[in-house]
Amino acid sequence: MDFLLRILSNFNNVIYIGIFTVLVLVLTVVIKKGLSRRTYQKRLAYITTYKFPKRIYDKLQQNYPHLTQQQTLLAEQGLRDYFELVIAAQQKSLAMPSQAVDYLWHEFILFTRNYEQFCKKAFGRFLHHTPTEAMTSPKAATAGIKRTWRLACLREKINPKSPSRLPFIFALDSRLKIPDGFYHQLKCSTIAGRDSNSNAGNNGYCAEEINCSSDCGSSFDNNDTFGCGSDSSSSHSGSSCSSCSSCSSGGD
Repeated sequence: MDFLLRILSNFNNVIYIGIFTVLVLVLTVVIKKGLSRRTYQKRLAYITTYKFPKRIYDKLQQNYPHLTQQQTLLAEQGLRDYFELVIAAQQKSLAMPSQAVDYLWHEFILFTRNYEQFCKKAFGRFLHHTPTEAMTSPKAATAGIKRTWRLACLREKINPKSPSRLPFIFALDSRLKIPDGFYHQLKCSTIAGRDSNSNAGNNGYCAEEINCSSDCGSSFDNNDTFGCGSDSSSSHSGSSCSSCSSCSSGGD
């Protein structure tokens, strides 16, 4: 009888330990998820309020003399938007759809200490800048530009497959009349029939052909975060972007 009691006692102890272990694991997951939300919001707030070096605006105006001070602030907003998309991309590479924003990014990188500190606080890792080739045709889009398109659309509550307007960063070069910019149009027919003397020149690209491929996952979740799922996308030649980003490995 004593032997059976000891067995039952040990069995109960195992059950209690098992229940305790499960509770600890569940609590750990909940805590980690909560920290992730706070970290996400903290990084967005940091990007939104960060003060970029004044000289990058001066350099932008030197490169594009027609820009007013107010217009340089639009390019700044485009850069902030892009950095927010980087967080949403969850370490997947993003193409840059604006020459004006890309130029501003280049100038920011030259402030190496500022940029390194910014990356650490905004992304938890260093954000690399990798140049890419221009689009080989107005209708050819890479996975990188598709991901940027989808995330930008979702951020601005636009249907990426049936857009009623262009996301801010995709419309920026045309809005600022950037001579070497990327001029995205909603309809391919607009590009096909464009005037050869127009601002777009040979830099007009068809947003109608940029849509999310089957590799993309869910849109916004309950915490207003947004992202694209794992990549197994089909290949597309070229890109309507001047550069792309990729995060180096490393934890927060």
